[in-house]
Amino acid sequence: MTPIEFLARDQNWVYAVAAVVSGTMLVWPMIGRRFSAVKDVGTHGATQLINRDALVLDVREAKELADGKLPSAVHIPLSELDRRVGEIAKHTSRPVVTYCARGQRSRAAGNALAKAGFKDVYHLTGGLAAWRGAGLPVEK
Repeated sequence: MTPIEFLARDQNWVYAVAAVVSGTMLVWPMIGRRFSAVKDVGTHGATQLINRDALVLDVREAKELADGKLPSAVHIPLSELDRRVGEIAKHTSRPVVTYCARGQRSRAAGNALAKAGFKDVYHLTGGLAAWRGAGLPVEK
């Protein structure tokens, strides 16, 4: 076998592994969401939950509050949630809707709440941006 044939054979193996790894990385978020304790909810579903007495948790950083917040939202930044979860522990039986600016951090917050014993946890997909985009009210 010539060195070129050897390299060509090895490259095919590398490409096959790269294809499997990249395919797994594409599918993994869908698999993780299916088994997650945190449920995705859009603005319509979040509004329904809020009308049924859900706790709304804003997990953005303090400097982001100038953009406004959902009505009656409790603010605990994601960076402080682990040590401040006791402040909302009395609400473990209520549904909780977590949100952030665009929807990435709120899923992590929801997972932390589920681990802390909250049973009915939702993550607002699209975050405050989606809420505003739907024309829903924001408090200053």
